[in-house]
Amino acid sequence: MDLKSLTRIASTPSVGLTHHRVAPARIVIQCVSRNDSTNVNTNSSPANVGSGQVGRARHDWQSACAILASKVVSSEQQDTEKSNGGAEGISAVNGHPTLDLVPVNNPSSSPAPLPKPLSIADLSPSPMHGAQLRVAYQGVPGAYSEAAAGKAYPNCEAIPCDQFEVAFQAVELWIADRAVLPVENSLGGSIHRNYDLLLRHRLHIVGEVQLPVHHCLLSLPGVRKEYLTRVISHPQALSQCEHTLTKMGLTVAREAVDDTAGAAEYIALNNLRDTAAIASARAAELYGLQILADGIQDDSGNVTRFVMLAREPIIPRTDRPFKTSIVFAHDKGTSVLFKVLSAFAFRNISLTKIESRPHRNRPIRLVDDANVGTAKHFEYMFYVDFEASMAEVRAQNALAEVQEFTSFLRVLGSYPMDMTPWTPSSSNGD
Repeated sequence: MDLKSLTRIASTPSVGLTHHRVAPARIVIQCVSRNDSTNVNTNSSPANVGSGQVGRARHDWQSACAILASKVVSSEQQDTEKSNGGAEGISAVNGHPTLDLVPVNNPSSSPAPLPKPLSIADLSPSPMHGAQLRVAYQGVPGAYSEAAAGKAYPNCEAIPCDQFEVAFQAVELWIADRAVLPVENSLGGSIHRNYDLLLRHRLHIVGEVQLPVHHCLLSLPGVRKEYLTRVISHPQALSQCEHTLTKMGLTVAREAVDDTAGAAEYIALNNLRDTAAIASARAAELYGLQILADGIQDDSGNVTRFVMLAREPIIPRTDRPFKTSIVFAHDKGTSVLFKVLSAFAFRNISLTKIESRPHRNRPIRLVDDANVGTAKHFEYMFYVDFEASMAEVRAQNALAEVQEFTSFLRVLGSYPMDMTPWTPSSSNGD
């Protein structure tokens, strides 16, 4: 086959196939290529393409065009390597753009090493338990949450957050390694906001710590109790010291602020000599305040329970007491609660807490009765803590049975119980 009779040189630098309908009985196919003076006859005309020299089958001219395209690619590669040192390739073949190739350097030239990609270890190291962990807590320095973070992770780097949700986000965004947040108080009850956030975020409970609360009445140096016109603190701190303040004769206004240590900081920054704060002794030391009264909580057994949160759960064990926290719901309302509780009672698993919160996605369930009418029932999510490890078979079987009765079940964490002894705080109200 004469390949030269199949080619026609065009001024266009790309490679492609074009079709020109000359007559109803004949189609002229031209293979347009870059100029190759060594292999192409520039005197060829399109008329020769339709002659009998082309071949008697369609695959003849397809093969010819493929061979010609390979010659063009080879020629262009040689020209490009001479001009650019092989850094760039052919831009188009047969009219279709080609992918850019990554140049391969010669190993003998000792190229500079590529930058190492970041890994999880680069973003946040995984230190040993309690060794230079970054722990987020809600409040300012001097808050009880900071003391709980120091008890849970000694020598940690405590990171204050202005809101509970910010502490959750700090762990999720790798700004902190852990978060220590309160969930319940022996006098004030549950901190509902954090229970809602536990369900909204995907962090895991990896531990708990119980902190005795020791309230103090703080003021600027030199201020006497008779000069006070108001007392500020967290709402729960105000309620926990209400009777003691009345016994002290402080018939003053009581205003709620975001946190206890924040109240002490506010007095120090604004030089308020008519205002006292209920906070910890450490807050008095940090902000230069004096302690007017020590241990003003109404009950000496005032304890707050904090949970430690992490991005990954810990592996449950059976060599020490463990606690497991779950949350569940059911489409048929609260009638399932008895069946869930029986699953734990049958296996002799003790429950330490039951908390109900409104089901935000389905707050009300309507039940239609043709005789009575439409009944409206509130829907709830149930939070349960029980004394067992998920490594125990009885706990696994209990949750398997609970799952049969519920439409939603999530294990918030299985973690060691806080077994450290504590001494009740002294109180001036006795």
